[in-house]
Amino acid sequence: MKRLNLSRNDVNADDGHEHAIVSLTGGSYNGARATINLWNPKVVGSEVSFSQIWLAAGPEEDINTVEAGWMVNRELSDSGEAEFFVYWTSDGYKESGCYNLRCKGFVQTNEHISLEAPIRPVSTYGGQQYDIPIEITKNQFAGWWELSIADTEVGFWHPEYFTYLRGPADKIDWGGEIANDVPGRPTSTEMGSGHFPSEGYGRASYFRTLKFIDDGFVERDPENLEKIVTKPECYDLLLNVGTPNFGVHFYYGGPGVSAQCTT
Repeated sequence: MKRLNLSRNDVNADDGHEHAIVSLTGGSYNGARATINLWNPKVVGSEVSFSQIWLAAGPEEDINTVEAGWMVNRELSDSGEAEFFVYWTSDGYKESGCYNLRCKGFVQTNEHISLEAPIRPVSTYGGQQYDIPIEITKNQFAGWWELSIADTEVGFWHPEYFTYLRGPADKIDWGGEIANDVPGRPTSTEMGSGHFPSEGYGRASYFRTLKFIDDGFVERDPENLEKIVTKPECYDLLLNVGTPNFGVHFYYGGPGVSAQCTT
């Protein structure tokens, strides 16, 4: 089970999860996309580092989500490298849902993009940068949520497993998360590139070209994004810093334990 509850009421809870995300609410959303920078952050023990997109609907206790991005997750893989993943829940992360193909829910239709396999190449600090578009959209005819990676359809989440997400989402989040094995104490698990967003392009990880699909199935740039950073001394986020040709974008991440992240 994914150890995550990204509700707006609990995102600041001391539950071992730290976030550096932007959030879009107040509408009905039929999709979201972003091009996400690829890295191999260092992860301690069985902890997890996520860089992903969430679409959600419903109340906190029964929230439905469809999620996709990349992660380094030592609970599922001993590679220690970033891997593409999908996830879903229909009951607030209590009983339903799983990663990838570990239960029914997500149907993979393209065998050429691998889940649970290392992503190569990835970016290097001060060197070559790699990124990849990830998009989750609702099929307005079939009613399911579809995943595309690098503009290639990967599969879909079947609507029969959802309640609130049989309709549009009411919230979109983009960004990074880490899961810490020891709540209340900083960890050395890295988010993004493992460097703070103030270091900028080539050093800090980014999401660029953020888009959402509105209730009329028109793609738009998100406005009035809410920045949510739970522990900025450890992991931070800078929104729309003026990088050319990046559209709506942000830099995010951090090293965890450092001279400024000690408590």
